[in-house]
Amino acid sequence: MTQKQGKGYMVASVGEAAGEIPYTAYFAKKSYIEQNQDTIQKFTNAIYKGQQWVKEHSSKEIAEVIRSFFPDTDIEMLATAIQSYKDIDAWNDTPILRQEVFERLEEVMIMAGELKEKAPYDKIVNNQYAEEAIK
Repeated sequence: MTQKQGKGYMVASVGEAAGEIPYTAYFAKKSYIEQNQDTIQKFTNAIYKGQQWVKEHSSKEIAEVIRSFFPDTDIEMLATAIQSYKDIDAWNDTPILRQEVFERLEEVMIMAGELKEKAPYDKIVNNQYAEEAIK
């Protein structure tokens, strides 16, 4: 809004400068995953389907679909915001959580004082359902 009114300008994008960081992640107990593999796979498939839909549709189309969640925001402004996310490649194409991206998140959390020590990627990340979803 400020930029549209000519009262401010975007100098830099923190999201672009920081590189890929998994701002949204889903987790479940190992026991839940083991007992509900079908649910976990269906959920992951739905996430992937949504990621592909966003990738394949224009900012205007996305804005029209999510408009009800932002009732006080002009549709053009919403489309512009969405396009800025698309321009910096802020949305992932797949639900796979790569190790280097996970480690970048850990570094941010450590710098923010929210994490005392790193967790072993291979012990807490399970990409098997993501890999199955993209097949």
